[in-house]
Amino acid sequence: MNEKFFDLKKEKQDRMMNAALKIFAENGFRRASTDEMVKEAGISKGLLFHYFTSKTGLYGFLYDYSVKYMIMEMTPLVNRTETDYFHIRRQVEKAKCEAMKNFPYMQMFLLQAEREDTPEAVEVMRESAEALLTTYDTIYSRVAFDGMMAMPSERLVRIVEYTLNGLLAEMISEPRFTPELYYKEACAYLQALEQACM
Repeated sequence: MNEKFFDLKKEKQDRMMNAALKIFAENGFRRASTDEMVKEAGISKGLLFHYFTSKTGLYGFLYDYSVKYMIMEMTPLVNRTETDYFHIRRQVEKAKCEAMKNFPYMQMFLLQAEREDTPEAVEVMRESAEALLTTYDTIYSRVAFDGMMAMPSERLVRIVEYTLNGLLAEMISEPRFTPELYYKEACAYLQALEQACM
């Protein structure tokens, strides 16, 4: 990436990143089209490649930026002494909501990246993926699942992941989508699951 990208006006930076996040999130690395990205952003292809020399370079930049942005959002919002899984999960969802206020497709991009199997994309994600995994491991390592329910904790976590990821995927395509609406719905599902665990 050309460092001069950050010399652009913030509005233009965000427009370019949001367009690329959306196209990568919807299509994955292999099928994502830079032609669609520049059309969505309202810029020329030459300008995109002036700042990002390749599609792989753009993908790596977006992934690294998204990971750092999410960690930055989670740091003040996730209580370091909390041990209740559902309370922590609400705090993590709040951080995601805050990130989506500026970058609506960032979460979908990160979810798509988890399934990415294109070697060049996987390679540029490696270091940042480890940082994100370490952050989540640290957050959830203090959770006390004891006495919640007969269901194994791994299964509960997967149910929550599938539910919230599916909810976001469904809601983000709706014209009336807002991060706040997603957060409200996510909390309602978390509350229902929490009550089922008691």
